Amino acid sequence: MKNRIFAVLLVAVLVSVSAVAQQTASTSTQAATPAATMAQNATGKQPLTVETKEGFWGKINPFARKKYVQRQLHPVADRLNELDELTATNTKNIRDVDGRATEGIRLAASKANEADQHAIDAGNRANAAQATAQQANTRLSTVETAVGNIDQYKPITQTEIHFKPGQSVLSKNAKEALDGMATTLKTQRGYVVEVQGFSAGHGQTAISNSQKMADAVVRYLVLNHEIPVYRIFVVGMGNAPKTDADGKAIRITGGRVEVSLLKNNLDQLAAADQLQAK
Repeated sequence: MKNRIFAVLLVAVLVSVSAVAQQTASTSTQAATPAATMAQNATGKQPLTVETKEGFWGKINPFARKKYVQRQLHPVADRLNELDELTATNTKNIRDVDGRATEGIRLAASKANEADQHAIDAGNRANAAQATAQQANTRLSTVETAVGNIDQYKPITQTEIHFKPGQSVLSKNAKEALDGMATTLKTQRGYVVEVQGFSAGHGQTAISNSQKMADAVVRYLVLNHEIPVYRIFVVGMGNAPKTDADGKAIRITGGRVEVSLLKNNLDQLAAADQLQAK
């Protein structure tokens, strides 16, 4: 009888302790639920709910089966998987953003380098244009000078051909003197040859004789050295007086022809063109 009463009392105590524990757990869960609901979470879903139902053994059931434990842990495992997926997605997004930023920086640097190269090319073209303009100005100045002096011929050499009185035939010495002067004219330009004949005597006779001697010189230059006729200016001076070093007039005896080579600046202009072409 005593043993039965003792067993009933023990069961009553255990039931009372279990009920108090269940009520305390329920109260703490209800107090924590609003705070957990308002807490922010990574997945954007509601927090996991805590099961408030308790059995005879409370939350810790020493006789719980494996399936029961797996059923209790399954929501936690799902939430962990979701967090892993979210972490992987965030990592991928960060890598994408970093890749786009790196590519943007590379493109910006490439554009900057391209702009620098364009600026260098523009500077080189500007320098080339300036050099061309300076060459053009130099060329223009040279041409203006040459054109201004194109009709201003300067004496270069002078050869004197002597004739015997009353003759207009060139001697051997006369031909050699003309050869020495005319040989260099084949490759030259901008020159004229002035031929003046002088003869002893008086009046028209002296003029006619001087013209014949001058014509003999011109004929030799044209036929033997192919000097164009338009480059030769010939005149018979007759018995025109010749001045000495003191300026005194000297009457000549016999006949002579003065052959003078005169040049302008066309050769200088051609030389300047060749220099600029190099």
